[in-house]
Amino acid sequence: MAETDKMLARREGRVGYIVFNNPARHNAVSLEMWEAMADILSDYAGDENIRVVVLTGAGGKAFVSGADISRFDDERASEAAVAHYNATTEGIYASLHEFPKPTIAMIRGYCIGGGLGLAVACDLRICSEDSRFALPAAKLGLGYDYPGLRRFVETIGPAFTKEVFYTGRQFDAAEARDMGLVNRVVKSDELESYVKNYADTIADNAPLTVNSIKFIVSEVLKDESQRNVARCSELVRQCFASGDYAEGRRAFMEKRKPIFTGT
Repeated sequence: MAETDKMLARREGRVGYIVFNNPARHNAVSLEMWEAMADILSDYAGDENIRVVVLTGAGGKAFVSGADISRFDDERASEAAVAHYNATTEGIYASLHEFPKPTIAMIRGYCIGGGLGLAVACDLRICSEDSRFALPAAKLGLGYDYPGLRRFVETIGPAFTKEVFYTGRQFDAAEARDMGLVNRVVKSDELESYVKNYADTIADNAPLTVNSIKFIVSEVLKDESQRNVARCSELVRQCFASGDYAEGRRAFMEKRKPIFTGT
């Protein structure tokens, strides 16, 4: 697994953390950081002990503030370089959005531009009450492709997506909650403990059930002609045929916490 000093990975029990570690630039992301993140995600996807992945930013002032503009002369100096950069970043967003396990964005402070796109690619978003959000593409003259916009529409609907992009303005945590962008807003000093408990709760549940729900919900959001309904049915069948289903019933009857193995 590749890891730069600006992209950190750590494991806490069944939860894998991905930390954007560029606080001097509010965790702005370079191409090297995106590529390192891809390796970390791939490692977590193949690790049966990891059941949930949490993304967050170091330094206490930002989740991710977007692309590292100081690297543009190196990373976007030509049309070919721009195409490579855009393909790399969209590949990361797509792989995160389609990641087979639950993902949580733990947001504190600024969540701007590509950082907001990254958060929307996660399943769940939990932020501190002092967080700030914006996607200022219209203030910079940038285009925003179909896959990224679709993720926004799926998350907050067309009207709020238009508001976010048309205005390019910053909005606060309360507004983010009102539009359905974040699942929960918590006090800043409680954010880490809240997310840890949230992630541990998910990780303790039956992974076959949790992961099947993630897959099926994503299929529901697709056009009908693209849905893999047979795969949805197969995942449900696997849940009922699993040892975890038997364990869940036994634990309920014995009034104890179940121990799920994912088999």
